[in-house]
Order: sequence, then C-alpha cells, then structure tokens
Amino acid sequence: MSKKKSKKWSKRVTDNSDALDLDQGVFKQRSAKKIADSLKQSAEQSHRRMASPFQSAMSMLNFYINRAGDQLSKSRRTTLEKAKTELRKDFGREP
Repeated sequence: MSKKKSKKWSKRVTDNSDALDLDQGVFKQRSAKKIADSLKQSAEQSHRRMASPFQSAMSMLNFYINRAGDQLSKSRRTTLEKAKTELRKDFGREP
C-alpha cells in the first residue's frame, strides 16, 4: 500500500504566496521587531500584491497565527501578537 502524501495547503501558501516573497524562517524569529521589519520589507518590495503593503503584511501575519492555532506556544503567540503592534508602528498606523 502506498503512502498518501500529506497536503498542507497552508504551508504552500506561506512558502509560495503570490502576495509576498517572505524571508525563510521569518515567523520563527524571536524578535517581534525583526518579524515586523521583514514583513514590511517583503510587502514593500512585492509587485504581485493586490492590497496595500500594510494590508498584505498584516494579512500574512494573521494567516500564520490563525493556521498555527493551538500549535503555537503561549510565548510564541505573544511574540507574534507583538509583531502586529510593531508592524502597525512601522507603517505609522494606530492600533
């Protein structure tokens, strides 16, 4: 019996998104500021995004948080939530 391939569509979206070319391991960084800066840079450099750079970056961050769900540790989720705040600051948006 052959093994059935596990299809992780969310991983494909994160790795091969048409919206942003993300740096490898961007969501695994420990610093919320570094995550936000990397997302901002990716969003501003992308020519394929449909929305504004802020919307694209925030969407990708929210997508990652939502898809990871219960798999995220409390400290990891806290870091990613702080990255949202940093991303808003980077784009001059109020929370």
